[in-house]
Amino acid sequence: MARHKDDGYLDAVQGRMDGDVVKAMVEVIVQRVMEEEIARHLGAERHERSASRRGHRNGYKPRRLKTRVGELALQVPQARGVEPYSPLLFAKWQRSERALLVACAEMYFMGVSTRKVRHVLEKMGGFELSASTVSCVAQELDEKLTEFRQRRLDDRTWPYLVVDATYVKVRKRNRVVSQAVLVVAGVNDDGRREILTWRLADAESEDTWSEVFRELRQRGVRGVQWLISDGHEGIQAAVRTQFDGVSWQRCWTHFMRNALAKAGRKHKDALAKELGAARKLDDVRTCLAEAERIAERWEKDYPRLARQIRDQFEQTLAVHDLPREHRRRMYTTNMMERLMREVKRRTHSVGIFPNEASCDRLVGAHLLERHETWQCERTRYLVMDRLDARRQPPEGEAARASGVRTAKEL
Repeated sequence: MARHKDDGYLDAVQGRMDGDVVKAMVEVIVQRVMEEEIARHLGAERHERSASRRGHRNGYKPRRLKTRVGELALQVPQARGVEPYSPLLFAKWQRSERALLVACAEMYFMGVSTRKVRHVLEKMGGFELSASTVSCVAQELDEKLTEFRQRRLDDRTWPYLVVDATYVKVRKRNRVVSQAVLVVAGVNDDGRREILTWRLADAESEDTWSEVFRELRQRGVRGVQWLISDGHEGIQAAVRTQFDGVSWQRCWTHFMRNALAKAGRKHKDALAKELGAARKLDDVRTCLAEAERIAERWEKDYPRLARQIRDQFEQTLAVHDLPREHRRRMYTTNMMERLMREVKRRTHSVGIFPNEASCDRLVGAHLLERHETWQCERTRYLVMDRLDARRQPPEGEAARASGVRTAKEL
C-alpha cells in the first residue's frame, strides 16, 4: 500500500511520544484533523475520483502553533485550483489566547504595567506583537463576539437561567476601578447549556441586572420558569420586575458558605450535616420543619445563624419538587462555578486592563470558547422530558405582591 507524506510525519511524531507524550498526542490529533478538513475542503479524499472534487492537494507547509502543552510542529496541507485552505482548528483553539495577547499588547503600547505585561507574555511563550497585528486581531474578535452576543434566542424556550458575577480591575479615566462581569447561562428545552450573554458594569445592582434581563427578553428569551443565583438583592429585585412569575432559587452552596461562616470551627461539620440532611427530605413542609428545629437548636449559641436559616432556607427549595436529576443540577449555581473560576484566572493573568473593551474582549472570548464546548457535548445536560408538564406555570402568570414565588407556592 502506498504511503504518503503525512503518514511518515505521523510515524515520526509517534516515535517521539516517549519524550513528551501529551504534546506528541496533540500533534497527532491536530494533524489528523487537518487531513480530514482538507478532504472536506476539496470535496474528495486523496486520489479519489469524484464529481464533487473542487481542487487538488499541493503539498504541505510547516507551521508552528503555540498551545498550553508547548509549541506544536505541524504540516499544514496546501491546495490548488480552489480557495486557500486555512485550518479551522487554529482559530478555535487560539481565540481566547489571541484575546489575551490583545489585552497585553494594548497595555504595553499604552505604557500600563509594563512589568506585568512582560511577565504574562513570557509565560505564554515570548510573543512579540506589532501594533498593526493587535489592531487586526482585535477587530476580528470584536466582530465574532458582537455576532454571538446579539444572536436571536427565540427559536426555543429556556426553563432555567443561571446567573453569576465576578469582579476585575479596569483602568477608567486614569483610575483603577473594579468592574462587575455579569454572566447569564441557560438550559434550553432540549436540555442543552448555552452562554446567553455577559456584560461589564460599574456594580452588581438591581439596575445592571435589570438591563441584562431586559436585553435577554428583547432577544427572545421566553419560557423561563426558574432562575438560580446567589443571594444578591439586586438579582432578586431584577427577577421580580423583569421575569413575571419566575421562581427564584437561592444557590445552596452560597447559602451553606454563609451559614457555616457564622458558626464556630468545632460546630461547622455537625451543622453542615444537619442542614444537608434537612434539604434532602422528600417533602418541602418536612424540610422547613426540620430547618426550624435546627434554628432552635443553634439559636442560643449563634442567633445570626438561626435568623439566616429562618429567613433563607425556604428560598433554597424552589426546585425541590423537580425530578431528582433536575433538582441535583439546579439547586446550586455550580454549572457556572468552573466557568467563573476560569474567567477569574485568565483576567488575573492580566492584572489591570487598560480599558473596558480589552476586558470585555478577553472575557467574551473565553465565554464563547466554553459555549462551543457545551454545544459539542454528546449528552444533554438535562433530560427535559422528565420535567413534569403539570408543574410548569402558565406563560405570563402574574406574580404575587413579592413577585418571587417560594417553595410552598410551587
